[in-house]
Amino acid sequence: MYQGPQAYIPPASSYDPTAQRFKRGKKEFYEDPDRFAVEPFKIWDDLYYVGDQLLCMHLVDTGDGLLLFDCGYGHTTHMIEQSIEKLGFSCQDLRWIIVTHGHFDHFGSGDELRRKYGCKIFMSAVDTQLLREDPRRALMDHGPHPMEVCWPDETLEDGQILQLGKVQVRCVLAPGHTYGVMAFFFEVGGKLAGTWGGTGMTSLHGQWCRDLGLPANKANAMLQSVNKLRRETVQINLGNHPPQNCTLEKLAWMQEHPGENPFLGEESWKIMLDLVEEQVLDFMEKGYDK
Repeated sequence: MYQGPQAYIPPASSYDPTAQRFKRGKKEFYEDPDRFAVEPFKIWDDLYYVGDQLLCMHLVDTGDGLLLFDCGYGHTTHMIEQSIEKLGFSCQDLRWIIVTHGHFDHFGSGDELRRKYGCKIFMSAVDTQLLREDPRRALMDHGPHPMEVCWPDETLEDGQILQLGKVQVRCVLAPGHTYGVMAFFFEVGGKLAGTWGGTGMTSLHGQWCRDLGLPANKANAMLQSVNKLRRETVQINLGNHPPQNCTLEKLAWMQEHPGENPFLGEESWKIMLDLVEEQVLDFMEKGYDK
């Protein structure tokens, strides 16, 4: 049985008002993203991982086309395509992309994938409106090259249900990381899969919010979202970035222990929420939200 970590939520440091520190930390990834590729793999039933070492992307075979959750940085489109094809699917069957929140690293390849394959893109109505008011909120200056916001074809509301083929996706507004970040829940192979689209702490900083013209109460919003999401009984916790559910550690375990699947189980979701709550309370105690 898997004995490794279930989740890790990095604590936030003091606010850096420029994108340069972020870019320096991503220098190798920006220059040679293929070094950060992950071989795509089946998580469970019709659910697959097609992300890289920095950002999670999940593919679902709905029986009526492919559904992709998030589409990564704009300079990794070729890696996404390769992952889909390696799994035996065709990118021509990509029907929907659901963007979990309005930051550039989660919608970066959307426009190119839509242009090539005619897929439809969804994002929350809240984040879409916030980006229309001020596109800087997508943090595109943090990216490796100039880009535009990937505007959705359709916007999503709290509680909305989407149906594609045999897969029904429930959309839940869970603000914090952005005010429009969403969690998504769907059944696959008799298990409830869930993903909370953003748990990072940096964007909760009070100064960060003021710099982007946002209300500086994101930390409180995230605590409320934690309580809201505790109601869900998630059996497959899907990360937004690999540390969120220790994606890469669980993959290594699967490879070393054929027949065991550490992605299954209710503990990972609970542990993730506990860690988020712990980090937010520490964040507020340090006064970073002010």
